[in-house]
Amino acid sequence: MMKLVILDRDGVINHDSDAFIKSPDEWVPIDGSLDAIARLNSAGYRVVVASNQSGIARGLFDHAMLDAIHAKLHAMAADAGARIEKILFCPHGPDDGCFCRKPRSGMFLEIAQCYGISLEGVPAVGDSLRDLQAGVAEGCAPYLVLTGKGQATRAKGGLPAGTVICEDLGRAVEQILQTGNT
Repeated sequence: MMKLVILDRDGVINHDSDAFIKSPDEWVPIDGSLDAIARLNSAGYRVVVASNQSGIARGLFDHAMLDAIHAKLHAMAADAGARIEKILFCPHGPDDGCFCRKPRSGMFLEIAQCYGISLEGVPAVGDSLRDLQAGVAEGCAPYLVLTGKGQATRAKGGLPAGTVICEDLGRAVEQILQTGNT
C-alpha cells in the first residue's frame, strides 16, 4: 500500500506572510521543515503539496513566478535530502467559486485520482481550518501545525474531530511515523 502525506505549503513548510509569498526571495523554509520531509521520504512516504495560491488571481504574481518559487522549494528540499513528488495549487480567488480552492476538496480528489487510491486515513497537514476541512472531506487524517496561522486556527476552535495538534511539521512527522498512518 502506498504511503502518502499531503502538506499545505505556506505556514507549514515555509514562513507565511499576510502580504503573500510573491517571489523566491520571500520563500523561506521554517526551521526543520525540509528535514521533516526528508524523514518522511526515508520512511517510504510520498509527499504531495496542495496549496491555495490566490495571489495569482489577485495579480500579485504570475504562474512563472510561482514556478520559480517552487523551483527554489524543490532545490532546497533536495539539498536537505527531501523530495516533494507533486505540487498542486489553486490559482483562484476566494470569490471565484472554484472546486479546487480549499476548504473545497478538488486538489485532494485530483491527488486521489492521480495515484488511483482512496485518501482514507492519509495524513493532511495544514495551519488553517480550510486545509483540514479539505482533507477531511476526502477521508484524510487532519494534522494542525502551530506554525503559520496554526495558533490562531487552534484558538478559533471548530477543528475537525480527531485533529492532531503539533508544534510544527517536525513534530507532525514524528506523530505520523509513530502511528504509521498511510
